[in-house]
Amino acid sequence: MDRSVVYEMATKVLARLLLPVAKVREPREARHRAAQWALGLRFPKESLEGLTPETRRAFEGARTEALWRDGQLIGLTSGYRDAAEQHRLWQELGNRVLRPSESEHVRGMALDVRPTEGARWLERNGDRYSLYSRYDNEPWHFELAQRRPERQPHPGAAPVRRSC
Repeated sequence: MDRSVVYEMATKVLARLLLPVAKVREPREARHRAAQWALGLRFPKESLEGLTPETRRAFEGARTEALWRDGQLIGLTSGYRDAAEQHRLWQELGNRVLRPSESEHVRGMALDVRPTEGARWLERNGDRYSLYSRYDNEPWHFELAQRRPERQPHPGAAPVRRSC
């Protein structure tokens, strides 16, 4: 059996086992808390530090729903980046990333998520949390926005108008 499948199954079982403890600690937020504990163990290197409070709330809410409603895990690959890190990436990767002055990562309002299935779940359901995919070439990248932004082929490109 693939190791990622084992980790996914273990995370789901762990969330259920942690639920009674979460109910004692935070009765009104038990499902949320148990999900965050289990996902924190599954994705131990992720950091939610630096995200705006609204972005963090939206991300945690979305991944809590994904876990409990659909059994889907969503982890964070990259969230907040300081301007120096964004500048380094911009110099290294060119127009594949935005300058620090244009990046929502620097503002703490962008998320790069994993696994691929988690990004797909967020693409289908993120609007309930004001989390939107913006770039065609980055299906893992989501931004907090009050309304759905126009799609772009890649960061820095002109928006693409799509007919319905």
